[in-house]
Amino acid sequence: MDLPKVVELAIPAFVVLILIEAALGYFDRRRADYEVRDTAASLLMGLGNFSSGLLTGVLYIVAAEWLYQYRLFDIGYAWWAFVLVFFLEDLCYYWFHRFSHEHRFWWAAHVNHHSSQHYNLSTALRQTWTGNLCFSWVVWLPLSLLGFPTALIVFQKGVSLVYQFWIHTEAVRRLPAPIEWLFNTPSHHRVHHATNPRYLDRNYAGILIIWDRIFGTFVQEDDALPCRYGIVKQIGSFNPLRIAFHEWWEIARDLKGSRSLREAIGYLFGPPGWSPDGSRLTSEAIRARAIADRASAPS
Repeated sequence: MDLPKVVELAIPAFVVLILIEAALGYFDRRRADYEVRDTAASLLMGLGNFSSGLLTGVLYIVAAEWLYQYRLFDIGYAWWAFVLVFFLEDLCYYWFHRFSHEHRFWWAAHVNHHSSQHYNLSTALRQTWTGNLCFSWVVWLPLSLLGFPTALIVFQKGVSLVYQFWIHTEAVRRLPAPIEWLFNTPSHHRVHHATNPRYLDRNYAGILIIWDRIFGTFVQEDDALPCRYGIVKQIGSFNPLRIAFHEWWEIARDLKGSRSLREAIGYLFGPPGWSPDGSRLTSEAIRARAIADRASAPS
């Protein structure tokens, strides 16, 4: 079945909406904060993601098609298949996204998306160049085994990516309560991009925020605690090559200095910030320290 390539179809709308938001920010920086070099870096990262996807995306397609031979059910393209894949693909995305924050190997491919200290629609285009090469797509393979056609899975992944574009904005503050409860919104995703200890590594949702509510990773945005964007250790560069590969370089350096297999595994698959002597801080350690600091602060 021929399904529309939703991401390619949405590209003109992406460009128009970025221009509109940038114009809005020109008159009111509180609604949209753009910086020319940062925006250019995000656009180049998006171009690199598209190019690398053409070269490496075949890895997922081959694996999905091979597994589809052993499918449990023949689901096909019935209307209910589109409904079912909407929920199941979104659940896969939640776990892919969570793993990408909790394990350094996959964080190295994802960190570039968080590297901007600005939060606007152009940030949505700051995507990975190496995600396919580190097999981050394996999380979606159970859908092939269940019997969803590869084209249907790819279509729904595209729908999810297009949906997530518009939530990268400060121009939209809050939506009606039922929407905020069910869906990932700009408010929820601002939390995800924030480095404040309370917000760090929370709200992994793609389209539906219900997964975060179910699995205990949801945090509500607090207007009294403005989001600080970027990563814990800011890279301070607009160079796309540095943005794309800096964490891989840091991993290589740590592996070179490892003194045991345990250390090497920890540096590669432990949480970002892991170190054998605890001298660095993981997200959990940062959160715990912030809680302790608040508890010891004079009232």
